Amino acid sequence: MTTVNHDWPAWEPDILGPDYQSLTIPLGEDPQDEGEVYATVVRYRPTATSSTTKEDHRPALLWVHGMTDYFFHTHVAEFFDQHGYAVYAVDLRKCGRSHRSGQKWHYCTDLEEYFPDLYAAVDALHGAGHNSIIPIAHSTGGLIVPLWLNQMNQDHDPRFHLIKGLILNSPWLDMMYPKVFVKIATPIVDKLGKAFPTLEVPGGDLGCYGTSLQSDPSRNWDYDLNLKPINGHPKYFGWLRAIVRGQRQIHQHHVDVGVPTLTLCSSASWLNHSYSAVANATDTVLDVQQIHDRAPLLGQQVSVEPIQGARHDVFCSLHHAQAEAFAKTLQWLNSIGADPSR
Repeated sequence: MTTVNHDWPAWEPDILGPDYQSLTIPLGEDPQDEGEVYATVVRYRPTATSSTTKEDHRPALLWVHGMTDYFFHTHVAEFFDQHGYAVYAVDLRKCGRSHRSGQKWHYCTDLEEYFPDLYAAVDALHGAGHNSIIPIAHSTGGLIVPLWLNQMNQDHDPRFHLIKGLILNSPWLDMMYPKVFVKIATPIVDKLGKAFPTLEVPGGDLGCYGTSLQSDPSRNWDYDLNLKPINGHPKYFGWLRAIVRGQRQIHQHHVDVGVPTLTLCSSASWLNHSYSAVANATDTVLDVQQIHDRAPLLGQQVSVEPIQGARHDVFCSLHHAQAEAFAKTLQWLNSIGADPSR
């Protein structure tokens, strides 16, 4: 495959510190008329061991965040770098580093709006020398990325051959409410989202999850509460309509990611509760049974691995669960032939 050349700015120092660089990629005008939009690709390149300009031919992991999120996972980057992988991430348009003043956080009306961000990230990684790329997609990112891979595969885009596998970290593949409620609410969301896309969705408070992350005395990460507030960013009906439509594609068997897929999730959910210690060892955002039910619809080679005592972001769990998530991921990467030692 020929590298796609872009006239992009140079890599610059990132907010995570001297071992991290970021590349800000302009993507043109926002379809929602909120100005210019950007994607930001972040990479971990320890200054003590490598040059920031030297080509890197290791297999590359590409972290794709969820709603009310951005890449801050230095512990993930450092772990996989030590095991021979290059680690990158992308903050999608209007999210994290890519958000600009006056823009609604994480707002879109069609999940396909994120596809150019992901193509640009792949071009950046391929341009840096990587011919083997494995996305790690969390929560809402775990919905967006399968839709993107399906589209890329259907379009016979040559970049698809760079994607060697997919890791899903608690993907949001269904609405975490009773089926009767979802059935009644879906047409309402569809109509409101089309007619009043910027109408704010009531509820959706992520305070239990956010408090769990902040209260963990053993945590080996830190993050900016402006980019990832404890209670979450506001959500809008246009965005919710896009989520429901994306999930429907999966439920109707219209999605095939076309690559081996590992799905990690907690062993249990604990939804609609105030914070207590139980939140430190459960998924307080999504219904893990739905993940078990829906993930196999994504392709022919999908495995689901529950992590005992994990949080919604399994890589931000208490140490024992985090260690299990790392171990299962390494084992799976080796099983698909993505071991850097090969």
